[in-house]
Amino acid sequence: MKIKIKIYYADTDCAGVVYYARYLEYFERARMEFFEKKGLSIKEVEKSGISFIVKSVSVEYISPARCGDTIKVDIRLSKISGASLLFNYVIKTAGTRQVLLVNGTTKMVAVDKYMKPARIPDYVKERLKVD
Repeated sequence: MKIKIKIYYADTDCAGVVYYARYLEYFERARMEFFEKKGLSIKEVEKSGISFIVKSVSVEYISPARCGDTIKVDIRLSKISGASLLFNYVIKTAGTRQVLLVNGTTKMVAVDKYMKPARIPDYVKERLKVD
């Protein structure tokens, strides 16, 4: 699944490129869109007693994005286990000449209201199915 994001001045640092931590926000946006596209509302999942938190993140910065660019975030769910999800991200410039900007991963863990690992409900797994 892909989403497009326009880069604004507020996204950049003093060097005029996208601030490195902003890419984590782009990952988050893509995950929210991914869940919604699969017919899952995070708020509804939370009503079942679980939340997803980031356990680990990996980011490889390859080329900078700048103010005025439009980028494309491609997200893929590569693994589902009993209590975790592994997402992969590829971020490129949008348009005809796509430049690879970032590769990344996040491991999400399902937790209960006490922040203890919890099993992902079957209905969530069924909707998310690995691509």
